[in-house]
This record gives sequence, C-alpha cells and structure tokens, in this order.
Amino acid sequence: MTRKIPQIICALFGMTLFLLYFSQHPTARNLNLTILNDYFQIIFAFTLLVGVVSFVKVNLKAFERGEDRSYHLVSVIGVFIMPLLAIIWGIKGDSPFMWVFENIQVPMQATVFALLAFFVASASFRGFRARSVQATILLAAALIMLLSRSTIGDMIADQIPQIADWIRNYPSMAARRAILIGIGLGSLTTSLRVMVGIERTWLGGDK
Repeated sequence: MTRKIPQIICALFGMTLFLLYFSQHPTARNLNLTILNDYFQIIFAFTLLVGVVSFVKVNLKAFERGEDRSYHLVSVIGVFIMPLLAIIWGIKGDSPFMWVFENIQVPMQATVFALLAFFVASASFRGFRARSVQATILLAAALIMLLSRSTIGDMIADQIPQIADWIRNYPSMAARRAILIGIGLGSLTTSLRVMVGIERTWLGGDK
C-alpha cells in the first residue's frame, strides 16, 4: 500500500498534465501555464535544497576521511556564506555577494573553462583521426567549423563561412533533429512506463 499510493498519484498527475498540454480549451491552457510557471518553480526549489544537502553531506564525509580537507572546507563554507551575504546585504551591484561572485566565482569558472579547452582539444585530436571515410568527413567538417569561427578562415578562403553555415543548417540540423526525436520518444516511453507502474525504480526498488 505504501507504494500503491505514490503510483496512483503519479499516474493521475501524469495523465492530467498530458491532457492539459494537448487540450486547446482556454481553461486547460491557463491551468497548464499555471502549473508550468508556479509549481515547477516550487519543485525546482525543493530539488535545489536536496542537491545542497547532498553536496554538504558528501563534502563533510570527505573532510572527515581527510581527503583534501582544505578544498572541501572551502566548498562547505561557500555554501553557507553566499546565502548569508545575499540575505543580509542583498544582491545589488555593490553588495558583498556580488563582490564575491565577480572576484572569486567568475575567475574560478573562467579557469575551469580554460582548462577544459585543452581537454577538448586533446580528445578531438584522438577522436578525429581519418581511419575511415566517415571519420574523414567528420574531421573535415570539424576543421571547417573551427576555421569559420576564427579570422584564419577568412584569410584562407571567403567561402569557408558559407560552407560552415551550410553544414550547420543542413547536415548538423538533420542529425540534431534525429537526436531530439529519439530523446522525445525515449522520454515518452519512460513516462508511460512510470505512469502505468511498469517502471518502479523511482520508488526505491522494483518489487
């Protein structure tokens, strides 16, 4: 019974949202927008709270084990300090919250993205090797796209940006649409399995 009630609630709300989304009635449309705009924000707030609690627990356990204590300590302090700064002094341009954000968090984000560029370049070098016809086409398309995003491409040939636009608008768009269709079908299948009770792992088990 403890699992039947959540399954019934999930099925009822899932079917209700499904019908509201595809209904053209003004009341149904307004109710659907209300749920999307208001209740999803509440769900997001609770999921954010769960994420913060999980983040703090993981860092505290790692701190107790003695694994990189300084990093975990700074992470936990930041989780508690930033909300306090926002609550006490606000989030205006001259507030301590914005100072910490602009002078600590933004430089750290820039550093991480700068390091990721080297990892992406290394992975691209290993993955884009012309071992077959398909790999050669992928390598050529990647080089054209990279050249079109830099001034070197214009210096080599004026047609490179046009070729890059064609690749982005036709072959790349077709592949992206196929991937999105697959994601949509997979999401629909998973949602139906959850609503009819076939998929029960979200309840903590499959029995």
